[in-house]
Amino acid sequence: MPAKHRKDEFTDEELGIDYSEIDFSDIEKQFEMTMSLASSLRSVVVVDNAPIIDQSKEAKLFNVFKKIFKDIGKIVENGIDMPRDPETGMSKGYLFIEFETPEQADLAVKQANGYQLDRSHVLAVNHFEDIEKYSLMEDEFKEPELEKFTEKEHLKSWLTDERDRDQWVILKENVVSLYWNNKDEQPEHIHSRNNWTETYVSWSPKGTYLVTFHRQGVALWGGDSWNKIVRFVHPDVRYIDFSPNENYMVSWSNEPFMSVTGEPHNLIVWDVNTGTLLRSFAVTNEQLNINEKTKMIEWPVFKWSHDDKYIARMTPGPKGAISIYELPTMNLLDKKSVKVKDLKAFSWSPSDNIIAYWTPENDNTPARVTLLSIPSRSIVQTKNLFNVTDCRLFWQSKGDYLLVRVDRYKKTKKNNFTNFELFRMREKDIPVDVVEIDPNETVNILSWEPNGKRFAFMGMKNGQSGIHIFQVTDGKDINKGAKELVTIEKKGANTICWNPKGRFIVFANLKGQGELCFYDCNDLSELAEGEHFQCTDIQWDPTGRYLISSASAWKVKNDTGYQLWEFNGKPLFKQPMQLFKQIIWRPRPESLLTAAQMKKIRKNLKNYTQKFEEEDSLLKTKVSREIVERRKKLYKEWKEYRIQCQERYKKDKALRFELSGYESDGEGRPVEKDIEYVEEWIEEVVEEKEELI
Repeated sequence: MPAKHRKDEFTDEELGIDYSEIDFSDIEKQFEMTMSLASSLRSVVVVDNAPIIDQSKEAKLFNVFKKIFKDIGKIVENGIDMPRDPETGMSKGYLFIEFETPEQADLAVKQANGYQLDRSHVLAVNHFEDIEKYSLMEDEFKEPELEKFTEKEHLKSWLTDERDRDQWVILKENVVSLYWNNKDEQPEHIHSRNNWTETYVSWSPKGTYLVTFHRQGVALWGGDSWNKIVRFVHPDVRYIDFSPNENYMVSWSNEPFMSVTGEPHNLIVWDVNTGTLLRSFAVTNEQLNINEKTKMIEWPVFKWSHDDKYIARMTPGPKGAISIYELPTMNLLDKKSVKVKDLKAFSWSPSDNIIAYWTPENDNTPARVTLLSIPSRSIVQTKNLFNVTDCRLFWQSKGDYLLVRVDRYKKTKKNNFTNFELFRMREKDIPVDVVEIDPNETVNILSWEPNGKRFAFMGMKNGQSGIHIFQVTDGKDINKGAKELVTIEKKGANTICWNPKGRFIVFANLKGQGELCFYDCNDLSELAEGEHFQCTDIQWDPTGRYLISSASAWKVKNDTGYQLWEFNGKPLFKQPMQLFKQIIWRPRPESLLTAAQMKKIRKNLKNYTQKFEEEDSLLKTKVSREIVERRKKLYKEWKEYRIQCQERYKKDKALRFELSGYESDGEGRPVEKDIEYVEEWIEEVVEEKEELI
C-alpha cells in the first residue's frame, strides 16, 4: 500500500532526490562502530547481584572482585565500572569488568557465574553483548522447534548379558580388541580396530567408557557400536584420573599449554558428561610429589572425594596447604586453602568427606596424623607420633578403618623399625590402637582385604621374605588392635593381590619365574600353585571368579601373552600372543542389591549353585550340538555339490566322446569299432623251491 502524506509533505520523486548519487561516507564514518570497539565489547562482562554500597566502600569491593578474577584473566587498567544512582550515590547492584581478551571474558562467564560472594549475594556473570540480545527479545513467546529425537545406545548394555559374562580389552601391536570371557572356552570376539589408540587404553571406574589416548587428547567410547561419546582436547596427554562416579576427569600433560591468562598449564579438570573444561592449573615442582628414584610425579596429583563433591590437591613443604575445590564450579572451598605446615601426604576417606594427612617432626613438635572433616574443616582426631622417619596412609575400602604404617628410628638412630596405628572410624571418638610387629621385619607392600577386616603385608627379615596376614579385633579381644593370623613363607614373591570379593589372595613373583600362589584366608590354606613364566601383571575380574596373568611386550621381550585362571588356582587356558602389550578387565558398577537381598542369596547359595551348574551343562551340550549340526550342514553341502558334479559329468558325455573317442569311462570303456584289443598273459616265477623226499 503506498504511503499517505500530509498535503504539505512531498515525496522524494516530487523533490527530484536520488539517494544513490549522495555520498554518506562521512556520516557513516562518524557513527561507525570500529572493529577495535566491537572487539573490546566482547571482552566486557556484566556482573549482577553485587552488593549495593556507597562511594566509601568502592575501592574495597573492587579489590574483592580483582581477587575473584585473578586466576581467570587479567583485568585492564581502570577496567571495573560500577554505575551509581545520581540521587542517592549508592551503587545499582551491578558492574562492568573489561578483560584483556575475549577468551578471558568467556572463561569469566563460565567459572564465575554462580559464584557465592556471601550468604546474600550469588553473582550472575554474563557477556555484555548478551544483554543487548536479551533486551531485543520479542514480547510474544514463540515455541522453539523441537529437534528430532534420536535414541542413543545404552552405555551399560553389557551388564544385561544373559550369561553374566565379563569383558576385557586387549592391546596387541596397534590393534585394540574387546572380548567376552567364556571360562575355559576361547573368548568371544566383540570388536576390533586398528590404531584405535596411540599409547595405551584404560577404563573408567564403573566400566562405562573405554579411554583411548592420542596426540590431540583423549577420547571416550561406549555403547554396543563403540561410538565416540566425547573427546577432550589436551595435547600430549599422559595421565588421566576419573572421579569415583565418572562425572569428572583430570588429565595431565608433560607439555604445558598456554592458558587464556597466558600461563603454562599442565592439569585440566573436565566435566565428563558435557566435555566442558572446568578449570586448568599451572603446577610448580614444589607442588608435586616427585619420586626420588624414578624422578616421575606421583599420580594422581588431584584426589577426589567419594561423592564427587570435592577435588583436592596439596602443596607440600614449609608452606604446605591442602586446596579443596567444590564441583562443578571449581571454586576454592571457603575461598582459602587449609594451611598445613610441612605437609607430607593426604588422602580422602573412601566413604566419608574426611581427609587424613600427616606432618613430620619439627623442632619440639612431634609428627602428627590428623583427620579433618569437610566442609566444616573441624578436626575429628589427631595422633602424635615420635621418632618418625616416614608414614603411609591406607584406608579400608569401606572407610571403617585407617591404617597408618609408621617407620621409626631406634634410639641409636642406626636402624629403623615399623609398627601400625589403627584408627577405628566407626567407633565413638575414633580410638587409635597400636599394632606391633617384629622390629626386625622390613615392610615392603601392604593392602587391605576389600570390604573386610583383614590386611596383609609383605616383609623381609634376615634376607627371607614372608607374607603376614592380620585381622582387626574388637575391643574385647586380648590382642588389641589386630592379631596375626598366619605367616606364609614365599621365596621370590613380590606382589600381593586380593580378590575383589575378599577371602582369597594371590602371591606372585612378577618379572621373574612367574610363580603364583592362590590362598584361602578363611581356611588359612593354600589352594594351588601355578606358574606363568616372565609374568608382568596380574588382575582379578570384577566378580572375583577369575584371574588373568599376563606378560607384556612393554616389560619383557619373549613369551608375551596372557593366561586365565579360576579363583582356586585352576588354569583354564593360555593364549601366547606376539607383540602383546596390555589386557584389562572391564570394571562393573556397584551392585544394586540391598544387604538383605545379598544375605538371602548367600543363604540359598546351594540352590543357585545347582541352577548354574545345570545351565553350564546345557551350554556345553549346546556347544556340542552346534558342532554336530555344523558338521551335518557341511556334509549335506558336500553331497549336493557331488550330485551337481555328477550331473554335469553326464551332460558332457557327448563332448568327451568327440574329444577322446570314448563313450564313457564310468561303466567300463567300450572302444572304437576300428580298434581290436588282444590280451596277452605273461607268467613270472616269483619263487622256486626244491624238496628232497
